[in-house]
Amino acid sequence: MYNSQLALFVCVADCGSFTRAASKLYISPTAVMKQMNALEAHLDLKLIERSSHGIRLTPAGEVIYRDARFLFDFSQKSIENAKQAMKTYDTTFCVGTSLLNPAKPFMDIWYRVNRDFPGYRLHLVPFEDDHEGILSEIEGLGEKFDFLVAVCDSRSWLDKCSMLPLGSYRKMCAVSREHPLAGKKKLRITDLYGQTLMMVQTGDSEVNDRLRAYLQREHPQIRIEDTPRFYDISVFNRCAETGNVLLTLECWKDVHPGLITIPVEWDYRIPYGLLYAQNPPEDVRRFVEAVRAAMR
Repeated sequence: MYNSQLALFVCVADCGSFTRAASKLYISPTAVMKQMNALEAHLDLKLIERSSHGIRLTPAGEVIYRDARFLFDFSQKSIENAKQAMKTYDTTFCVGTSLLNPAKPFMDIWYRVNRDFPGYRLHLVPFEDDHEGILSEIEGLGEKFDFLVAVCDSRSWLDKCSMLPLGSYRKMCAVSREHPLAGKKKLRITDLYGQTLMMVQTGDSEVNDRLRAYLQREHPQIRIEDTPRFYDISVFNRCAETGNVLLTLECWKDVHPGLITIPVEWDYRIPYGLLYAQNPPEDVRRFVEAVRAAMR
């Protein structure tokens, strides 16, 4: 944190002689003098007056000595503060949160197991539900944040993280508040005849692929429009603006104020769970095991 020649100068000033400083620093008096000469040359200042009685500081040396002492004390305090910050960091769990993946479900499980993690604190890390960038957020588990509670049966996501299942959410449909179906308490599949149903592309979600195959086989009267594989707010906006029907989840019923979310007479559900890094640190691993035990 500071210049070694400056430290040597302070030692010489404190000891009052090159010989005593050399003994304290376990180097030769000649080496001490060479380093002092180099420091004075570097600063273009005379710091020490030499005499047969030892050394004394010049006016410039007095200033440098006083400020060097302050620098060393400040440097030491800075290191201590950094160590304390590291201890705090080591006892903090960072939790990702977004519009579609809020932190509340994590808080619900945290208060069931937090007694096993005395001294730990939580830090919420917001991120965007951007369908183009979400995979990099999932890949950042263990770096940007430790945990994320999210809906997930995505093969792409599960290739990049680990997941402890916590439950599941029903597949439902959302329509704009002006849509003819908006007043229904529950939809029959036949209510969707003649409608355009927005749902994710095939190939990434086993549940969505099964539902799509069923609708195409048994209910071809429903038109299907592909959405990006990962929803973001733009998908909900398109539903509200086009009058289409959106395949959604019960946990997203409040995402868009212009949409009504309605249950459907089918039995399709998507799992959600605690996501974390594939190679987590020990405290993250302990937390996952604590949650697993609390769910038994």
